[in-house]
Amino acid sequence: MTTLSAPPRFTPPGPPPKRRPPGPPPGGSGPGGGGRGAAPPPPSPPGGGKGSRRSQPRKSWGKRFLTGITVLGIWSVIVVAGIVAYVAHDMPSISEVAAAARRPAITLVAMDGTAFQRLGDLRGETLDVGELPRHFVDALIATEDRRFWSHFGVDPIGIARAAYTNHKAGRTVQGGSTLTQQLAKNLFLTPDQTFKRKAQEALLAIQLEATYSKEQILTAYLNRVYLGAGTFGVDAAARTYFNKSARDLSLRESAIIVGLLKAPSRYAPTASLNRATQRMGVVLRAMLDEGYITQAQLDAAMTPPQAPARTEQADGDGRYFAAWVADQLPAFVGADHGDLVVHTTFDGGMQRIAQQKVTEMLAGPGAEAKVGQAAALVMTPDGAVRAMIGGRDYANSEFNRATQALRQPGSAFKPFVYLAALEEGWGEYSTVLDAPYRKARWTPGNYDGRFRGQVTLRDALAHSLNTATIRLMESVGIDNVRHAARRTGLTTPMRRDLSLALGTSEVTLLDLTGAYATIANAGEGVIPYGILEIRDTSGNILYQRHGSSAGFAVAAPHVEAMNRLLAGPVTYGTGKAAQLDRPVVGKTGTTQDYKDAWFIGYTADLVGGVWLGNDDGAPMKKVTGGGLPARLWQAIMAEAHQGLPPRDLPGLGRQAPDPASSPASSHAPPAESDVQTADGLSLPDAAPAGPETAPPAAANEEGSDPIGNLLRSLTGR
Repeated sequence: MTTLSAPPRFTPPGPPPKRRPPGPPPGGSGPGGGGRGAAPPPPSPPGGGKGSRRSQPRKSWGKRFLTGITVLGIWSVIVVAGIVAYVAHDMPSISEVAAAARRPAITLVAMDGTAFQRLGDLRGETLDVGELPRHFVDALIATEDRRFWSHFGVDPIGIARAAYTNHKAGRTVQGGSTLTQQLAKNLFLTPDQTFKRKAQEALLAIQLEATYSKEQILTAYLNRVYLGAGTFGVDAAARTYFNKSARDLSLRESAIIVGLLKAPSRYAPTASLNRATQRMGVVLRAMLDEGYITQAQLDAAMTPPQAPARTEQADGDGRYFAAWVADQLPAFVGADHGDLVVHTTFDGGMQRIAQQKVTEMLAGPGAEAKVGQAAALVMTPDGAVRAMIGGRDYANSEFNRATQALRQPGSAFKPFVYLAALEEGWGEYSTVLDAPYRKARWTPGNYDGRFRGQVTLRDALAHSLNTATIRLMESVGIDNVRHAARRTGLTTPMRRDLSLALGTSEVTLLDLTGAYATIANAGEGVIPYGILEIRDTSGNILYQRHGSSAGFAVAAPHVEAMNRLLAGPVTYGTGKAAQLDRPVVGKTGTTQDYKDAWFIGYTADLVGGVWLGNDDGAPMKKVTGGGLPARLWQAIMAEAHQGLPPRDLPGLGRQAPDPASSPASSHAPPAESDVQTADGLSLPDAAPAGPETAPPAAANEEGSDPIGNLLRSLTGR
């Protein structure tokens, strides 16, 4: 028998490969059970052993690579889908484009009929992008989104460029958002800088691009974008800054408005013409780089722009007043009102006078005396507010120190003690003791450290004597003083102890000035107001003021007596710096450590109030009410009265009642041991500061001539 063998070509070269020992055959028992029952090894495949060893691993790694790529792709799709689902689950629908909300526009009109402030969202005519000048659209594309016409809503090149630029600068100096993304953010999203918001912005931009044409997207963007000064949309901006339709914008004007997109409030021509011009140059050079204009056109457009023609006054004029009025509107027409035109009591000329005088004082003597802030009010005797300064600079602080700040009035509160005394039967020439005073640990004194013994009420108020006023309040009663102050218009909480006489309970400048106005208004109660009429944009009257609702507050004889008492501080007392070319009455006020200084006063035509101090309560440099506040009040009121003939105040041309016949002339303050204060109330440890300047020696006073007094009592004059 012939034995068959494999052909030579199948014989593996070299020694045979090592093979793994075969496992035990079925039924075998471990290593020793393989014996005779083991199956022979399979024959080698054709082609030899070496080639087979290399081809098998290649095939295995290829399969593994493809499998890994497939799995990675599947998981990537799952992760991306999850992220998209998370981002999009609360994303607004782009069908809400037409329903985007806006704040109602409020136009405030001054006494002379001119609009001085616009609040809310001011919108002009809705214009199609095809109605705008071509150079306006070119300026927008060149500056904000150079690949607008070619991208799909998101610009990867722009994002990469912005990322590189920001990394190189070490801070954010450039954005990568497209105009479509900006529209999505303006329409639907908040300005929060979060990953989710940015992802939603990108998804919405892609949706917008898939749904609307490029022209429609530009139209929506240009009619909704904020462009400073309360304006939304290019037409509103054109009318506000240049008093013309956006259809008629020149190349220079177009570049100015497009330049606002970077920072509307900073680059508005009404805020800074120099910054607006510089930004305009950036826009024009971008247009030149993109080939939209020539060098000659750029040179012509770079001619410095003239001041924008506007029908309203400069930004910032009356903004404290405007905010005060706007806060009151919901009480008159409800919170869900539409666009409004509000006619107010505002006087632009008087406002500019007050602003100029306050600015000059703060920059000059105020700076030397460490005065950080000021507030001022001018109103008519019936409470119509004509001018309001709520602080040094509205742009830096919107907090209104005339209407919101609660500060101690100091001696400016004292007139209400004297009003209560008059109502309790005291006379102007009734006397009260000015002497050292002590109540437990409370030992108030007078500003100059002097005591004058028995003094008339007239002199005690003129020289702002603390101890005399405290004793007067003891006799009159704390509750009677509180009641008198309430009736005249002070609405803030008041202490129920003797320190109230020295102005330790906080008030606002508006309330305190309004309380003085009640006396100036012949005793009729005053509620300061700034709104005369409210109309909707169709001209329908929604509210119209008719008279005052405060009612009777002070009897006519007491009004005349208070006018005579308040003439003392200005005539010969602590407020002489407030004198004008006409009868003036008023009172100074200074708080402890010179933290607050006041002057409140009035003529027959106007009532004014001034406060000086610091927001953090830091002391000023010995500023008293009779100093800078009285001088500032005088400077404002002197110009505010120009053109008005001098008029007398009730009671000033009439003699005071004879002190000998006054029913209160025999009143004497009770002994300290007899004084009863409210149970459970403690007095302060230290007294607030008293009068503002050392009073001069008393001049010859009315009533010092007994023969003349007798004649006056007999004749009734």
